[in-house]
Amino acid sequence: MINPTSPTSPTCLTRLARPTCLALCALAVVWISACSSGPSPAGDDASFVAGVTDDRAVKDEFMRNDPQSPIPPIKRALLLPLKYVPPDPSFSVPALLKLAAERPAFEMPTSTGTIRKMERVGVLEFSLQGQPLSLGAFVPEGTRQVLELFVPFADATSGTETYSAGRYLDLRPTATGFYTIDFNKAYNPYCAYNATFECPFPPASNRLKLAIKAGEKAPGA
Repeated sequence: MINPTSPTSPTCLTRLARPTCLALCALAVVWISACSSGPSPAGDDASFVAGVTDDRAVKDEFMRNDPQSPIPPIKRALLLPLKYVPPDPSFSVPALLKLAAERPAFEMPTSTGTIRKMERVGVLEFSLQGQPLSLGAFVPEGTRQVLELFVPFADATSGTETYSAGRYLDLRPTATGFYTIDFNKAYNPYCAYNATFECPFPPASNRLKLAIKAGEKAPGA
C-alpha cells in the first residue's frame, strides 16, 4: 500500500510496450478461463477470503499501533477496526494495460485544494459483471523508473457506502501487461481519516457508473 499523500513511482515499462506472441496467448487463456470456467472451487474461494481477511488484520494493526498511522490516536477507538465489504472473489478480475504512446499529463485536484501533477501510463481494460470497463493508471509527473501504478477511482457507491472522494488501488507493473484488478483491496486515501493529508481525487475518466461493492467502506460506516 502506498502513502496516498505521495503516490510512489511505479518498474520500467519498456518491455510492456511490445507484448510477445506467447504473452498474447497467455492473455487469451486468462480471459477464456475467466469467462468460461464457471465458479471457482469452494476451497479456492475459502483461501481467497482467508488471504483478504489476513491482509485486513495486518492493516488494522498498522492503523492502530504504528507511528505512521494516519488516524489520530483520539479517533482510533471510533474508526478501528476499519469497515469493509465482505471479501468477494467475483470482484477480482483480469485486466490488460494498454500503454499510451506518450504519457499525457493530468492535473489532479487534491483534498487540500492544491494540484497534483500526474502522468497516465496507460489504461487498464477489464470486464466486471458483464460490463467492459477501463481505469487509467498513473505515476507522478517526471517518473522514469516505474515501481508502482496508482489507480484512483470512484464508483456508484462513492458518497454513500464508500468514501465520497473515491478510493485507491496500487498495482505492481508486470512484464506482460496483464494484471489482476482486485477491488477487495480498494482502500481509502489517508485524508479520509485525517484532513492534514493531501490526497488526489480520481479524474473523470476513472469514475465508474457501476457499484463496486468491494473493499473498504467509508470511515466509521
